[in-house]
Amino acid sequence: MRFGIMAMQLEALVPTGIPAEQVMASIMGFSHAGLAKSLFDKGFNPIELGGDLGMFLPHTYNPEAIQKLKLLKSEGVTYTLHLPLWSVEPSTPLNPVRNGSVAAIVQTIQATLPLEPEVYVLHATGSLAAEFYNMKISEMARMLILRQFQNGARESIQSILAQTGLSPHKLAIETIEFPLDMTFELADELDLSICLDTGHVLAGFPGWFDFFDVLEKVLPRLAEVHLHDSKKMPTGLRGYGEDHKPLGHGDLDLGPLLDRLNQANFSGPLVFELNVDEALESLKTVKFIRPDYVTTK
Repeated sequence: MRFGIMAMQLEALVPTGIPAEQVMASIMGFSHAGLAKSLFDKGFNPIELGGDLGMFLPHTYNPEAIQKLKLLKSEGVTYTLHLPLWSVEPSTPLNPVRNGSVAAIVQTIQATLPLEPEVYVLHATGSLAAEFYNMKISEMARMLILRQFQNGARESIQSILAQTGLSPHKLAIETIEFPLDMTFELADELDLSICLDTGHVLAGFPGWFDFFDVLEKVLPRLAEVHLHDSKKMPTGLRGYGEDHKPLGHGDLDLGPLLDRLNQANFSGPLVFELNVDEALESLKTVKFIRPDYVTTK
């Protein structure tokens, strides 16, 4: 199995211990390729690039930076890409905002095409949809509103695919804070892949389900796993702050999860959405529980 890590590492952007007057110089001197190489050297592959990085550091996705990232592929580095989610809402009924969100996502895809990411992960809905999802209104009103967000997401995804020429199988919509059945409907209708986020499911963000029932449902379309632990929340409660924990610090039944993925011949990436120390700890946990599933590069 291939265990990767997200490249959105705050410590790499602003290392602890540097004088305040050197912070801006450190940020502006940030090397995207240097970070990817350091994560690869620690045993993680693929590297999941974060599209949101470009919001603060536009130079990280300019042609020169992309070329440096591409050169690493000769050393065996591979990539996935988490498309922007901060400041975008591809499902909003407000057309100008939705169009701007699509433009930001398309720009990121087009900039990274030379890297040939094996999968692009998308939050089909954003924080506004989540707000209505949790609003104290009648269930009928909630479903009517959420269907509008689903329609907006559908239009945005269709536009993204049309503008980029991307195969729908390369676009994986994630299990996030939005009804799971509506996410599955989008995937089935548009023939998309799915990114299973283990912590989100346990924390109740897409609703409250048996974890392995969700796993069985996503397996036919599963392209990537975001791997982190969480406390399993009881029905009616969402575990904000309970997810994105190292493996072994929550309720994820790791061994059976890996066994089922292996049985299903899943060959996609399992990406730790954790900082480096937490990811290294989690990799040790995997090696202890299922050593045969960890390969060395």
